[in-house]
Amino acid sequence: MSERGQSLGWTTLFEFANPKRFMDVTGAIIPWLAALTAITIGAGLYLAFFVVPPDYQQGDTVKIMFIHVPAAIVAMMAYVAIAVASLFGLVNRHPLADVAAKTAAPLGAVFTALALITGSLWGRPMWGTYWVWDARLTSFLILLFLYLGYIALWNAIEDEVRAARAAAILALVGVVDVVIVKYSVEWWSTLHQGESIMRPGAIAPIFEWPLFLMMGGYGALFFLLWIIRIRTEILERRARALLRRMGEV
Repeated sequence: MSERGQSLGWTTLFEFANPKRFMDVTGAIIPWLAALTAITIGAGLYLAFFVVPPDYQQGDTVKIMFIHVPAAIVAMMAYVAIAVASLFGLVNRHPLADVAAKTAAPLGAVFTALALITGSLWGRPMWGTYWVWDARLTSFLILLFLYLGYIALWNAIEDEVRAARAAAILALVGVVDVVIVKYSVEWWSTLHQGESIMRPGAIAPIFEWPLFLMMGGYGALFFLLWIIRIRTEILERRARALLRRMGEV
């Protein structure tokens, strides 16, 4: 890509990162994203619980997969989004990047907790226990602690600029754990099964369709809630700034 092309790309990105531009664009996107979320999750849940037959080994327990797997994927995706936004915030000092990172953290924590809970419910009948200190499970639990630590750090520092920088450093360091979660089943001998979603023939098509629908629906749900939270944070900051100006008059 030419330097001119790169310059135009960065210019477009920062135009979208302008709070007013962001509010205008996302205001038009929200209804469509909400519809996409409802359709994909609704269709996925219907197929998962009313069409998909019991697995020959796992029985009806296999249906937990349609809740667990998408939640785990979105949990890791959300953390990567926080890390990318944090990097932009540190390098470019753009306040909207800090807002994006901050508002994604509670959502990522919820998806991480959902993945841990549903994984435990699946593990009890399959492994005979709700929890083992398996490499995948342990590293995923650490991911939840990273989310909680990130949120706590934001709340512990009053100055928003200092809080954003401290939280951004934690987010970037924590990316190491996301890599460990991803490759733990390959690096160590773990009780958790290996990656099978993208392997041809590993999952029967009747299981694939609802799983992919739920993955898409969870992803759309995350982005929908993320956009709403960013918009809310922008409005709250505008209100606080207005109150400060009124107090100074």
